[in-house]
Amino acid sequence: MRVVLETRRKTAAVRVEELEAELERVRADLVEAEEVLKLRTIGLEQYLEALAEEDQPAETVVGPSPRKPVGPRRAVPHRENAAGVEDLSVDYQAVMAAAAEAGNDGLGARRAAVVLGWDSASASRVEGARARLKRLVERGWLVETKPGRFTLPAEQRTDEAVRPGGGS
Repeated sequence: MRVVLETRRKTAAVRVEELEAELERVRADLVEAEEVLKLRTIGLEQYLEALAEEDQPAETVVGPSPRKPVGPRRAVPHRENAAGVEDLSVDYQAVMAAAAEAGNDGLGARRAAVVLGWDSASASRVEGARARLKRLVERGWLVETKPGRFTLPAEQRTDEAVRPGGGS
């Protein structure tokens, strides 16, 4: 009887080890699948934003408009078409403020993710922040001085240093 019980215990122990190994594999697959989902969600958001920008009618700019445009606006207007940082969304204003604070060292994507209130340990969130920084570069709000380091354009840095109160 003892041999039978010992054999059953060993069999149960082997089964537990097999299930634990399978559980670890499933957990790893889950983490990987969640990361893919996050990246695809960011990609979809960027795609939809690009489509929305394409659908907007072309505007002829004669001079700066004294009033705000009616209807949908670009999340990030081109720098030359904006009155100032206040034309950006709140998130982009926060990123611009962080870039100003970073000075010549430049703002990195991980720090931008923190500024946006995102998990900076998540690769997809850091990439989302990097996409926002690149968008600001494309539209003339920031410059990428070295790979991955984003700063205000030189003329804005000197303007902010000269302006009383030091910033926006």
